[in-house]
Amino acid sequence: MRILGVSAFYHDSAAALIDDGRIVAAAQEERFTRKKHDPAFPHHAIAYCLDEAKVTADEVDHVVFYDKPFLKFERLLETYIALAPRGFRSFQMSIPLWLREKLFQKNLLRDEFRKFSADFDKRRLLFCEHHLSHAASAFFPSPFERAAVLTMDGVGEWATTSVAMGDGHRLEIFQEIHFPHSLGLLYSALTYYTGFKVNSGEYKVMGLAPYGQPKYAQLILDNLIDLKPDGSFRLDMSYFDYATGFTMTNARFVELFGEPVRGPEQLLTSFHMDVAASIQAVLDESVLRLTRNLARQTGSRNLCLAGGVALNCVANGKVLRDGSFENIWIQPAAGDAGGALGAALAAFHIFKDQPRKAVSGDAMSGSYLGPGFAQEDIERRLTAAGARFTVLDEDAMIRTTAQALSEQKAVGWFQGRMEFGPRSLGARSILGDPRSPEMQKTLNLKVKYRESFRPFAPAVLREDVAQWFELDSDSPYMLIVADVESGKRRAMSPDQQALFGIDKLNVARSEIPAVTHVDYSARVQTVHRETNPLFHKLLGAFKAMTGCPVLVNTSFNVRGEPIVCTPEDAFRCFMGNELDLLVVGTAVLHKAEQDPALKVDYSSGFALD
Repeated sequence: MRILGVSAFYHDSAAALIDDGRIVAAAQEERFTRKKHDPAFPHHAIAYCLDEAKVTADEVDHVVFYDKPFLKFERLLETYIALAPRGFRSFQMSIPLWLREKLFQKNLLRDEFRKFSADFDKRRLLFCEHHLSHAASAFFPSPFERAAVLTMDGVGEWATTSVAMGDGHRLEIFQEIHFPHSLGLLYSALTYYTGFKVNSGEYKVMGLAPYGQPKYAQLILDNLIDLKPDGSFRLDMSYFDYATGFTMTNARFVELFGEPVRGPEQLLTSFHMDVAASIQAVLDESVLRLTRNLARQTGSRNLCLAGGVALNCVANGKVLRDGSFENIWIQPAAGDAGGALGAALAAFHIFKDQPRKAVSGDAMSGSYLGPGFAQEDIERRLTAAGARFTVLDEDAMIRTTAQALSEQKAVGWFQGRMEFGPRSLGARSILGDPRSPEMQKTLNLKVKYRESFRPFAPAVLREDVAQWFELDSDSPYMLIVADVESGKRRAMSPDQQALFGIDKLNVARSEIPAVTHVDYSARVQTVHRETNPLFHKLLGAFKAMTGCPVLVNTSFNVRGEPIVCTPEDAFRCFMGNELDLLVVGTAVLHKAEQDPALKVDYSSGFALD
């Protein structure tokens, strides 16, 4: 039984294909169109999934959409009626679009699928509730036979937070918190207030938080959110505009904090750092109360997480260390892209009542579910793009790459199948030496062309993680924050300690300063021989040369662009920044050997991502 899941029309459109419950392929549309967070119908992602599975659209049994448009329209209409006459301008703009197009999404989807299958029957089309799609994406691929499932995001149809129980191939949501009360939208409101883009800048707020102090956490708890001991909550909507307006916050919100909304390119001050620290502290406390109560309610020792809030790896790390659950598994594509996969899995296991098949570890295959390229194809594509390269055998390629890294060169690394989800996991990565105090600044300003305060994540051999970080469990998807092991930290001088702002970047805070945030934390990725043997081998070679089993691992892209998908994407990105080396399969490209006429200007003119 083949089932295709689809998410579209909001942000991060994606497609995923399962075959008798096995995940065959999954990818986001943005990787193909090169439009970051592309919301369009995922034609390219669907075509890729069908091609990877070697099937036609006619051979797919069901197509499943990740939410229910009628329920979403019901929420929209009821909200406008409840808050009238507020929001009339927003009503004038949104309702005609729904009446003209979105309300008839079933016909729209049928028409889109007929581009793949001329006689597509819309009886093959199913719809899954948004939060059930998220919950299914977390539970069914997890390694657990039984687990509690917590989903937190901005909003689906009505639900913003839901708890479910998974058992075998059964999954049932049993509690929900409804719009407009939302942890995701609360965090997005502070994202907007601090000058970052909603639905893409939340991770910047998370990265900014350690530079500040949570001075405004109590202000938020006293005014914006009524947080109960069991984790349930309500927002005071008199401070927000998102339910019926065009912005996240209003004048009363600005008056509460005493500073205007920051413009996207305005200077970040200690005030913005403190606001970021405050909302992160409130989110941490909210999630901890929810998970502690969920553990008491269910008696489960296993927890699965999904929804956009589950991408907040700082909160995830605190849940793990809290110990209310012994085991935690987080869907690596926790946002809306992962809803495509969850919708397909929900249809197979719940609608079709099909059992789960036993797998070793989780069923995501390391989340390496996107396109891969044979070596011969890589060489053909690079040649056509004008690249100059040398092809080595695998061992020589590993040695060359490890040597370049040990010399503190920045390396583009393109191997195997592309990752599904927002994190680079060693398939489409930019790598660096974590021992260099200058590497964070170099990668941010000269390679990624992004804000200098942004931290980088460490990739570490799974067998060595406990020697370098205060973590001794799997974290393959870069979704857990842990502190650098105390013995690896370095004391700072009084002069260094005085630099508590964003300027405190190049301080040798530990033996691996390039991946050590200002609070000694790190977003850890454990690398496993079973799921990514080549990346594991590279880390092993770097360790043999340097004694360090850790590398800087950040996504292979520049500000404003999605992660690279094809060898041509990788070469273009390489020619547009200050990477020293590009390794695609076993083809090795040195910057100095490339044709200067092929240089790409990435250094200015970016739209904020």
